[in-house]
Amino acid sequence: MTQTFHEPSPSALMLLGERRDPLSERGVDCPGDLPAASDPDLVERARAAKEALGDRVFILGHHYQRDEVIQFADVTGDSFKLARDAAARPEAEFIVFCGVHFMAESADILTGDDQAVVLPDMAAGCSMADMANINQVDDAWAQLEEAGVASRTVPVTYMNSTAAIKAFCGAHGGVVCTSSNAEVALRWAFDQVGGVDGDGKVLFLPDQHLGRNTAVLQLGMELDDCIVWDPRKPLGGNTPEAVEAARMILWKGHCSVHGRFRRAHVDRFRAEVPGINVLVHPECAHEVVTAADFVGSTEYIIKTLDAAEPGSSWVIGTELNLVRRLANAHPDKEIHFLEDTVCFCSTMNRIDLPHLVWALESLAAGEVPNRIVVDAETQRLAKVALDQMLALPALNPAKD
Repeated sequence: MTQTFHEPSPSALMLLGERRDPLSERGVDCPGDLPAASDPDLVERARAAKEALGDRVFILGHHYQRDEVIQFADVTGDSFKLARDAAARPEAEFIVFCGVHFMAESADILTGDDQAVVLPDMAAGCSMADMANINQVDDAWAQLEEAGVASRTVPVTYMNSTAAIKAFCGAHGGVVCTSSNAEVALRWAFDQVGGVDGDGKVLFLPDQHLGRNTAVLQLGMELDDCIVWDPRKPLGGNTPEAVEAARMILWKGHCSVHGRFRRAHVDRFRAEVPGINVLVHPECAHEVVTAADFVGSTEYIIKTLDAAEPGSSWVIGTELNLVRRLANAHPDKEIHFLEDTVCFCSTMNRIDLPHLVWALESLAAGEVPNRIVVDAETQRLAKVALDQMLALPALNPAKD
């Protein structure tokens, strides 16, 4: 097995959650270095607290979590799979979600009122989800109404969005999608306004890259059919004519991890490793996705590596914790990481072993820390959009 990874430089430690910038960050202070991942005291304390809680606790671990946290997860997966897993465990009194804030919100929406969803560190947010707040989206919709196009526009939000944005979609006849079923969700949305070949539109939130890649590569649209909506500018920075002509109105949002990959990274690996397979997530920029051999969700990436031929060479464009885990799980394959500097999900890395231990020990002591609660009306409307997603036709197995 060959692994091409670079250790983070001191300047990258803040990205890993091991330093903080008081001018730009909010939430829990994290002074100094974190305890070592292998700290035997912390590991034993986590095991003891989890054992004391027994079936009362159910721990969810997102694929991008640190290994030190994943080892204590009852299930691992992407954001929606984990929310569904939580909903399937009504007997669990506590759902400890080792992910980020929007994921815990989705779990609260889909679980019972008698279950408490806990996020070990409230500073574990999502930069992409934060790029679309409800006030901005309400304002954008009002502008679309004034432009005379809202009546033939369906909002579609990626799972990586706040509960308020999901509720907005539920209130306006829209739907939630994942990276696995974005094509199916977009086809459904266009069917509500005359079909893909009609004059209807989709407002896609909050990741412009997933929306663009799906529309162009799977629905057969042109890049010119897509415009980007900048919430800081009137009409999103577009002319009335451009808004009228657009089929896809893409919110100006992106993933801070997948947005780092460039076409030059792909070209370098193709030059250095003949016959290498390029496998990337659809949150990557269009230039990266079109240069790749395989494109799909986190679950798709995992399944593709599982099924790959021994001895084959791969370079993967997604979060580094997952790529390292895949490399260790496949010693018979040559695994490379597409970027040449640190590329962890910084907010996901806020969930570390010390925070997990604190959360579990608090629950064992009868206290419920950092409970995530979505208000009843937001829950109701968000569930409309989530239920509509669940009612969509079956996913394409090749992309699931």
